[in-house]
Amino acid sequence: MAANQTDFTVPIPEDHSHQMQFQVCTEEDFDYSQRGQWLRAALLGANDGLVSVSSLMMGVGAVKHDPKAMILSGFVGLVAGACSMAIGEFVSVYSQLDVEVAQKKRERRTVENQEEKEKEQLPNPMLAAVASALAFSLGAIVPLLAASFVEDHKVRLGMVVAAVSLALVVFGWIGSILGGTPVFKSCFRVLLGGLIAMAITFGLTKLIGSSVI
Repeated sequence: MAANQTDFTVPIPEDHSHQMQFQVCTEEDFDYSQRGQWLRAALLGANDGLVSVSSLMMGVGAVKHDPKAMILSGFVGLVAGACSMAIGEFVSVYSQLDVEVAQKKRERRTVENQEEKEKEQLPNPMLAAVASALAFSLGAIVPLLAASFVEDHKVRLGMVVAAVSLALVVFGWIGSILGGTPVFKSCFRVLLGGLIAMAITFGLTKLIGSSVI
């Protein structure tokens, strides 16, 4: 009589180490420079909107106690600055695009995949212009809103400084997250630059305005 044969299998656990290693490598090897086209324009626009418009409003506030003059100067700065940033970014990025396209033509690359990949990495002038204008407007709205609902002159100036300082920290934090840079260094650099710009504008305007008036 033949002995009974029992078939059995030993389960082998799946090896997820390769998959985990792939995920880690993907996160670590992520190329943050791919965001450079719009990130630079957006951060530059937002920071410029905050600093330039708030500095303009602080300068007017140094010699004028009328809230309408301060708010009107901020609004004019918003519109003019947004248009200037958009046009400037478009011209600058388009010039960069022309240089890179001319360089690629000189190199005469023949591999189709390589050419398609490089085309995707070319700068987009319109994207940079729109990002810069919108970001500038977003940054400029902060000091305008901070000054619009305060009657007392000194409190209004303080509100502008406080609101702009908070916004500068937030924008610095966003830029560090998107760019993969140290958070504290980015926030401190942006905040310090904005405060210095407002202080210089306020001080010089106060000095010159007082001597003229």
